This record gives sequence, structure tokens and C-alpha cells, in this order.
Amino acid sequence: MKLNYQEQGNGYPVILIHGMFGSLSNLGNLARCLSNQFRVISVDLRNHGDSPHDSVFDMATMAEDILYLMDILSLPTAFIVGHSLGGKVGMQLALSHSDRVNKLVVADISPVKYQPRNDPALNGLIALSEASIQSRNQAEELLADFISDGQTRAFLLKNLKRKDDDRFVLKLNIKAVTENYGTALVAAPSGDQFDNPCLFIKGETSAYIQEKHRPIIKDMFPNSQVNVISGAGHWLHAEKPKLFNNQVMEFFTTN
Repeated sequence: MKLNYQEQGNGYPVILIHGMFGSLSNLGNLARCLSNQFRVISVDLRNHGDSPHDSVFDMATMAEDILYLMDILSLPTAFIVGHSLGGKVGMQLALSHSDRVNKLVVADISPVKYQPRNDPALNGLIALSEASIQSRNQAEELLADFISDGQTRAFLLKNLKRKDDDRFVLKLNIKAVTENYGTALVAAPSGDQFDNPCLFIKGETSAYIQEKHRPIIKDMFPNSQVNVISGAGHWLHAEKPKLFNNQVMEFFTTN
């Protein structure tokens, strides 16, 4: 599948991959920072943003989508940055096609299978998809029944687009997400080892990278390090953008 993407800057290519329910704008702050020295390609994963929809929605297929985009853009290799689900896609790409990934940054996710859980964000998006939404205010009021945090609601509302009849609908393929949420999307990336440099960045208050995960990370990514950003949670790139951006930039500019 050909993914929707945006480019900025010149230099060695860096591909940015957003997380679940997101789009290429989510890592926009990092993209602007890196574009001073790199050619930055921000992508919408399949079933997200302005990329096409498809019922096939698993880690291996999403990694192949990134590889296909690299081929379209004639990129023999690239640096990869992925947050959350995007981090898993980046890990899968690195494990499956290690010759195409020069360095990998994984933001707040581990190479493990996570237990499916009742996700208020998903429930809120399902409710939006089933409602007749006439305004963003109406959508926010509906989401408030599921999500108390205003920043999280604002993030989820980026999935809305206005149709010709002035109704708002989701850009997200909620059917594909719902059908795969408890299976393919929580699975661990598959493969043996990725030996190139890899940086895992953990939000201090987030539980997605735990101590028990560190041996697994080291086994699959032996040339890796884990940095912790104090006072940050899962949305570390938005909560502590300067610290996050500096760590990524330093990793990419250091041999």
C-alpha cells in the first residue's frame, strides 16, 4: 500500500511513524527539529490519517508498507523513529529488513505482547463513528463521556474530517482498528535480532517499558540503550518535546 506522507528538509532520510489513533502531524515538532539536518519523511500508517483503508492490519503488513514507501522514494536505508504502535512497526521493519534500517528510535513501547484492555479512547472513537456529528464542539462533548483529559480529547479529535454535507466523520478506519485491536495490534514484533544502534526512550511514569522488558529488549536489540525522560508519560514527545527531540537528534548525529 502506498502511504500518505509529507517531506521536509534535506540530508540523510529519517522516517517518522506515529502511534495508534494518530497521524503524521503527531511527531511534527520532532520533524521540524530534525529537518534542520535531515530529510524527514512523516507517514500516516494504513487506516490512519489520509492513508488508504484496508481490512488487513497487522505489524508485518505495516512494516512492509514502510519498506514500499522507501522503495518508491529510492531510499536504500534510513533512520526510523516510531512512537507506540509506530515503534512496534519500526521494530518489525528493523527485524525483518535489518539492511534497510541504519538506526532505530523506539518511543515508549517494548517488543512484547501486551494484554488487550478496555480502552476509553477506542470506545470514544467508536461512539463518534456511530453518531451524526455536526460540529467539533458536539464531538468533544461526546468524547468527554469517555475521556476526561482535554489534551487527549484534542489528540483524538484530529481524526475528524468534514464531508461535503458538513457532517464530520472519522478519517480513522474504526472497523479495522476494532477488529484487530485485541490481536494483531497488541502482538510482539517477530524476528531474531537487529544489531544496528537502537535507542528506546521511556516516559518515566509510563508502564509500557518495564524492568522485566529490558532483558527482552537487549536480546532482540543487543546494540540498544534505554533512556528515561523524567516526568513524562506515554506521550513523552508532546509532554517533554525539547528533551525528547534533543535525545533523538543526539542519537542520530553521534557515530
